[in-house]
Amino acid sequence: MTGGRFQWSIAFSVKMDAVPFLEACLEPVCLAVTAFGDSDTDDDWRVEGIAADEPDRAQLKAALNAAFPDGDAPTPVIDLIPPKDWLTENLFEFPPLTVGRFFVHGSHVDDAPPLGMVPIMLDAGTAFGSGEHGSTAGCLTLLEKTAPRLKPRRVLDMGCGSGILGIAAAKLFRCPVVATDIDDEAARVTAFNADRNDVGHLVSAVSGPGYASPVVRAAKPYDLIFENILARPIRKLSKDLARHLAPGGTAILSGLLVRDAPLVITAHRRQGLRLVRHMTINGWRSLVMKKPG
Repeated sequence: MTGGRFQWSIAFSVKMDAVPFLEACLEPVCLAVTAFGDSDTDDDWRVEGIAADEPDRAQLKAALNAAFPDGDAPTPVIDLIPPKDWLTENLFEFPPLTVGRFFVHGSHVDDAPPLGMVPIMLDAGTAFGSGEHGSTAGCLTLLEKTAPRLKPRRVLDMGCGSGILGIAAAKLFRCPVVATDIDDEAARVTAFNADRNDVGHLVSAVSGPGYASPVVRAAKPYDLIFENILARPIRKLSKDLARHLAPGGTAILSGLLVRDAPLVITAHRRQGLRLVRHMTINGWRSLVMKKPG
């Protein structure tokens, strides 16, 4: 997508234990919140929120003081981000990526995929998910490792972003996939990417309110559900996931820092699911949970 409007960045450099408090402060006012750092160390974490409008500094200060009542609230760095042609800027910085059997590449790559690989064409764009992030790579890797034991009739990609996970499942299993996101742009990008990967007839991309979406409800139960979002919403969605997952079905969950995984696992165990596999890539934990048959 070319052009766009100005956005605002609200960034902090903190220790790891401050990250969840800052995420809670930023999520109500930001379009996206990210946290990056080394999960094996406590220092040098960066938390950044992207907001559509200039943040209300007094409101932000009040939220920070409430989250850090001891008076040690970190100071935000607030910057105006000019609009960019992200597609053009990032296209040639996105080299082909191999994740298990998946060969993820941009449209600028003319070479044939390696023999036996499953190609997925994605260009860097406006929706999250190119396969480079540890959470997405974890989902793809666990999908490949779990695939021999799966024969899904329906797949749900909840929070689809670019659609990479739903597209990967459609290519592997040749079955219908519902891909949904609260962001209209993510649904549009997913539909576009599904078409150019020749699985547009299998992937139904819609925007809507998660599991409350009529399209999502109408297609349940699902034999395979992806949720590559963030720890807090994944925990909140555990009951809905269990209701929409078919008996014997599999859920692949990610977007979790290692420290968040136990709470996510516990939330889903309370719904009757069990952990059957997990892995960590660059500090991001991905889980495979199974519903009893």
